[in-house]
Amino acid sequence: MLFWIFAAVLTAAVLLLIVPPLLRSAGSAPDREDFDREVYRDQLDELERDRARGLINDAQAEAAKAEIGRRMLATVEKGDAGSTAPATTRSARVLAMLLALVLPVGALAVYGTYGSPDLPAQPLASRNLEQERGGPPKTVLAAMDKLKAQLAENPGDLQGWLILGQAYAKMGRNADAADALRHAVALNKDDVELQGLFGETLVSANDGMVPEEAAMAFDAVLAKEPKDPRARFFAALARFQAGDQKGALERWSALLAESPADAPWVPVLRDQIREAAVALNLDPATVTPQPLPAASKDAGPVAGQSGQGQNGQGQDEMIRGMVSSLAAKLDADPSDIDGWLKLARSYGVLGEPAKALEAARKARERAPERADVQVAYANAVLQTQPRNETPKPLPEEATAALRQALEAEPENKDALWLLGLDAMMSGRKDEAATHWGKLIAQFKPSDPEYTLLKGRLDALKAGG
Repeated sequence: MLFWIFAAVLTAAVLLLIVPPLLRSAGSAPDREDFDREVYRDQLDELERDRARGLINDAQAEAAKAEIGRRMLATVEKGDAGSTAPATTRSARVLAMLLALVLPVGALAVYGTYGSPDLPAQPLASRNLEQERGGPPKTVLAAMDKLKAQLAENPGDLQGWLILGQAYAKMGRNADAADALRHAVALNKDDVELQGLFGETLVSANDGMVPEEAAMAFDAVLAKEPKDPRARFFAALARFQAGDQKGALERWSALLAESPADAPWVPVLRDQIREAAVALNLDPATVTPQPLPAASKDAGPVAGQSGQGQNGQGQDEMIRGMVSSLAAKLDADPSDIDGWLKLARSYGVLGEPAKALEAARKARERAPERADVQVAYANAVLQTQPRNETPKPLPEEATAALRQALEAEPENKDALWLLGLDAMMSGRKDEAATHWGKLIAQFKPSDPEYTLLKGRLDALKAGG
């Protein structure tokens, strides 16, 4: 009986929220033309703001104002021709009556068919609240408890500590994961993969900061594997956080120059180089090297991978031959958007930013609705910028392309990061926090990108 009383009260409340506004609108229908004219006035104001920011030129602004004026004139003529208020009034009354009748009857019909009014309440003690909240099932927790008991009896079980650490990491319990992996590292200090995992987990547990214990783990990896990208990245991050921006920039730049263009860490690496350059009052475009060609099947041999012992000059000639062939194909078929993007990247690798920008512009002219095309164009613009003694906001040409990328794809990671960086360098900290807040929401707390973004957001909140 209590359930039915609650259901009746809830249904009545919903009807009270919906029906009275409809009846009021039936008594005095709003003037549609007045509303439209108000919208057009707002559009004129927005148009002036866009012109002031340089998003559109004077000719575009005047053309748009003329079109908006024509539409406003049409609303005046339509208002003079007559009103449809009586029809609107009748429709609102009919809709209110239908809702008052259909909503409760329909709810009862649906619940009577699919509901379970006679089902007893489930006792709280018998419910798996942890699983209902998205936590691991009880069986997993029981297995972990059993594993911890076994490790207490046999602390020399390397595989057991590793499994426990990885399980904690997946649950987001990074501090517990680091503690378990610490035991594993103590049992096998020569395993570079284990050392790297331990160091990265420590960074996650410390909100993106590299503690001394993590730095020692990465140094141990580099002592055996000097080219390990994860260890090189975090070792440079440790220097950056310790105040050695120059040393961090040198190490990140060297890592980027030796990384394939399609390596998953390249975007984060570019962001860190830009951050270090800004801290040193350097132009990011001049200190950001180009990565190696993408390690794909059609990219040809890269440095250190050729079986014919090619020298650097021979490889450069080979790459230029491939680029020339691609450019010729695009001249014959300029509709290949992905081909233009590939050509832009290739010219960037060859250190020809003007040609890279022209190729990116061809792609943008043919596919302005694609977010990846707009981002590629913005990056090409940044590569052409001259070196400045002090860091400056991104050029308007680049930010305009990035805004168009967000219009096409509101969650685009590259656009969110670069626009946030532009806002930060322009002193618009709230705007930077908005962009980076949308970006960090796309990563899990265990991702290195999440910890790095969190550090930057915390710095913005602290006034940095």
